[in-house]
Amino acid sequence: QVQLVESGGGLVQPGGSLRLSCQASGLTLDYFIVGWFRQAPGKEREGVSCMGRYNDNVYYLDSVKGRFTVSRDNAKKEVYLEMNRLRPEDPATYYCAVASPIHISSVQAMCTYLGGRDAYWGQGTQVTVSS
Repeated sequence: QVQLVESGGGLVQPGGSLRLSCQASGLTLDYFIVGWFRQAPGKEREGVSCMGRYNDNVYYLDSVKGRFTVSRDNAKKEVYLEMNRLRPEDPATYYCAVASPIHISSVQAMCTYLGGRDAYWGQGTQVTVSS
């Protein structure tokens, strides 16, 4: 059974940093494209950052470029999102997801189409930015 568990969310002041982690189980992570997504109250879910199978081919939402960094450790089955210089517009529930390249055509498509039809999703971790 595939399971994704996010952690690392919390309350941080504007300009602060957080590191999100996503622990995967029940799958071989290096078979999958991975991504981080977020959804704020009253807003649609959006793709924040997505990465190819071997730490290559990375996509970032324009508003997080230069501030957020995605990475993965296939051996540990973990995916990370380092978030720096957090802004008041960043608070949301952050989700990780994985999708097979059989079902999603590219890293950018992973983020644009929210993982496609057959992605696996975690339950999310809350990020709050407030002074």
